[in-house]
Amino acid sequence: AARALANTFSNTLMIGVPLVGLVFGDAGLVTLFTLISVHSLILLTAATVVFELAAAREHAGQSDAAQPPLCRAVLGAVRNGILHPVPLPIVVGLLFAQTGLTLPPVVDKPLQLLGQALGPLALLLVGVTLVFTRVGPHFKAALRIALAKCVAHPLLLAAMGWALGLSGLPLAVMIVAASLPVGANVF
Repeated sequence: AARALANTFSNTLMIGVPLVGLVFGDAGLVTLFTLISVHSLILLTAATVVFELAAAREHAGQSDAAQPPLCRAVLGAVRNGILHPVPLPIVVGLLFAQTGLTLPPVVDKPLQLLGQALGPLALLLVGVTLVFTRVGPHFKAALRIALAKCVAHPLLLAAMGWALGLSGLPLAVMIVAASLPVGANVF
């Protein structure tokens, strides 16, 4: 599950938002935020279910305690997927936008300033993380994952997109998102 997630889950927040915003503007960000929400809900929830089931099986094998019900693990994973800090603010923001309300300027202006700082700070944090990450003996495995994630995944997505009749900005943003390195949550 971890390797499958590494091959499909992109760093769409820390690298994708600044890149897509710079290249495609607000229209590209709408597509990207939609992808981020859907990917987080589906991929992280599915992976969490797999991890929870594996942990429950391991726990049951190590002790004589009764194994917790399967539905509890699945429901917990779904809840955590929805309450995850990536899709939740996007969903809340979309719901707020539907109300027609606006934030008072005293709240809105600082939030806009923080939003403008997101890209540079996110890229800086990615760099700091990479400086302190040692690949060492895992170089070959990391290279295989990087090739699958950054080359095979976007090529497969592009072929599927064209076959399904997608084109223009949505397909371009999807291909860029697919070609980004492994997401920070997975890393």
